[in-house]
Amino acid sequence: MNFSEKNILLVGASSGIGLATAQLLHTLEAKLFTISRHLSPELAELGTTHLEADATLPLAAELLAQLPETLHGVLYCPGSIKLRPFERIPLDDFRSDFELNVLGAVQVLQATMKKLKKAEGASVVLFSTVAATTGMSFHTSIATAKAAVEGLTRALAAEYAGSNIRVNAIAPSLTNTPLAAPLLNTPEKAEAGAKRHPLQRVGEPEDLAYMASFLLSDHSSFITGQVMPVDGGLGRLK
Repeated sequence: MNFSEKNILLVGASSGIGLATAQLLHTLEAKLFTISRHLSPELAELGTTHLEADATLPLAAELLAQLPETLHGVLYCPGSIKLRPFERIPLDDFRSDFELNVLGAVQVLQATMKKLKKAEGASVVLFSTVAATTGMSFHTSIATAKAAVEGLTRALAAEYAGSNIRVNAIAPSLTNTPLAAPLLNTPEKAEAGAKRHPLQRVGEPEDLAYMASFLLSDHSSFITGQVMPVDGGLGRLK
């Protein structure tokens, strides 16, 4: 894969999966533009054009003006993990999960769609979760929000296929990121998490970065409207 002369916008690239994808795309010669609430030292090392913003808020005109006229790809990867029994989930948690995972993506894509259309062949990649299609206890809020992401993915793929804009999503399982640290921060938790997967390990950010880069690349030019599982077999195998 080569991204030379490709302008790629990554939202939520300061750590975890977003950072791993930015690092990979950097080695593949992409011209990177990143949006997050803060610029991490690891992301700063890549020399991206960084815009400091909260993805849940409308993007200011002065920020959008710093993006190029043409975008070849947008990756939206902010996420949340709030696992608790259904009866103990405040309604505000449902709202915040939906705002971050769904409405944040909507706002970014509405703001950048004209730039994607100018590419004459662009790609959008969103993030779902294995829990959106595989029922898991205590995942009610995030599963609800990510199921909406999957619906958004398919609807946008249908609407923009005629503009040669592909829209796909990735559905990971438990992945070794700062976001998931509370679920993996002891040897016992890490072992239990690994054993839930048929491949006997949890995901690494690089596992998701390779899939994201593939979907952003021209190698996936005949793929749209799909939700790609990167879950160690958890969603399909027993």
